[in-house]
Amino acid sequence: MEVLNTSGRRKTAVARVYMTAGTGSIIVNGKEISAYFPSTAQLYDVNLPFTICNVAGQYDVKANIDGGGYHGQAEALRLGIAKALVLVDEETNKPLLRANGLMTRDSRMVERKKPGQKKARKKFQFSKR
Repeated sequence: MEVLNTSGRRKTAVARVYMTAGTGSIIVNGKEISAYFPSTAQLYDVNLPFTICNVAGQYDVKANIDGGGYHGQAEALRLGIAKALVLVDEETNKPLLRANGLMTRDSRMVERKKPGQKKARKKFQFSKR
């Protein structure tokens, strides 16, 4: 099996994913995944596509992630892995992943700050006098 190259995005995080057949190791920015993500919830998010498709431990993943925080990076990596699994076997994996909501990019972004306001929606305190 050749190297499958996909990408995933969430908020401002971008994950470039390179997947090959292997033993199930996941390397993110040169570190082991358990050392990179501090929370078990993020580890669960990243491994979710493998468990849904019943291929846990069959593929090695190397990923480069830029931008965002831990949560956005974990979900960007999850989308990249899901896309790579679809390239492996589309007719089996894509319906499973789509039914669990893993094939859709979450397009929610931070709302911009408006001029004359404290934040996007918060206003400065009003003073009558």
